[in-house]
Amino acid sequence: MKLVQLEKFSDQGLIFTERGKPSPCLGEVIVKIKAASVNYRDFLIAHGFYNPNLSLPLIPLSDGAGEVVEVGNDVKSFKPGDRVCSMMFQNWHNYSQGWSKSRSISTGCDAAGVLTEYAVLPESALVKMPDNLNFAEASTLPCAAVTAWACLQTADIQKGDTVVLMGTGGVSIFGLQFAKALGANVIITSSSDEKLKRAEVLGADGLINYKENTDWGRQAFELSGGAKLVIEIGGAGTLVQSMEALGVGGHICSIGVIKGGNIEINLFQIMFKNIHLHGITVGPREIQQQMNEFIAQHDIHPVIDREFDFEDSPGAIMGIKAGNHFGKIVINMDI
Repeated sequence: MKLVQLEKFSDQGLIFTERGKPSPCLGEVIVKIKAASVNYRDFLIAHGFYNPNLSLPLIPLSDGAGEVVEVGNDVKSFKPGDRVCSMMFQNWHNYSQGWSKSRSISTGCDAAGVLTEYAVLPESALVKMPDNLNFAEASTLPCAAVTAWACLQTADIQKGDTVVLMGTGGVSIFGLQFAKALGANVIITSSSDEKLKRAEVLGADGLINYKENTDWGRQAFELSGGAKLVIEIGGAGTLVQSMEALGVGGHICSIGVIKGGNIEINLFQIMFKNIHLHGITVGPREIQQQMNEFIAQHDIHPVIDREFDFEDSPGAIMGIKAGNHFGKIVINMDI
């Protein structure tokens, strides 16, 4: 079988190689991967920024979809022919479990990923795809979509609430699609007017170019009367504006720190606005299954910006840093 391995942390660290077709051990499922998708996390892993102590070589990418071809003798949840997608955290089943080192084992990081013709995954690391999606669409779900869904559920978003989204990457575009299906209003920020227009076509109610208006949090507050949720990806460089955008009792779901991880904040503002600040790390199996049902019920289709061939997969991973995409980047595994 053909696959890509991360052999060293660098721009040239992703290497094409071949192995024999695997057979399942107890508890394992063999999946013929049809499509995989790229997250910014994959770029960080490839350069050693995410965890420089990872054991190499490593098959990258957490997000993929495909067809089950073989299962271990004790596997009960899946059978050959099932259409499945991966999970980012392989052993995290529900929130009531809490968090532990064993439950944080993640596909494409601590464990082998899906940038391979045949992926070997534990039964616990798979869920069935939404029936309305093709493989390319389903491959985009495990990280970005689950993160967006977890944020909306944490803030209990209802019809008429306002959600503020940053940029037009995978999480934000999924957040836009899910929030509109829930009946919420959406304000989205970007430095590109072209991307803002595309977001408007998807249903965005308020558009803010944050380069033209550095006080975008105040503008978001004025547009909404105070948002109920901000899905926060910037960290230190954006948190103050996120707090400005919120109404009393609003929620900030912190999912990224692309503009820094350390900041001094005004605790008085947090107290007087009754702000809820949540750290979100994707979500457990129960959240992904709940989201899949919602996607099928509302016939939501992920927005794919660009599709790459398997032979171009290293460039797809390294190129995500530029941030030129709108929605998701997919690698077709027709090999």
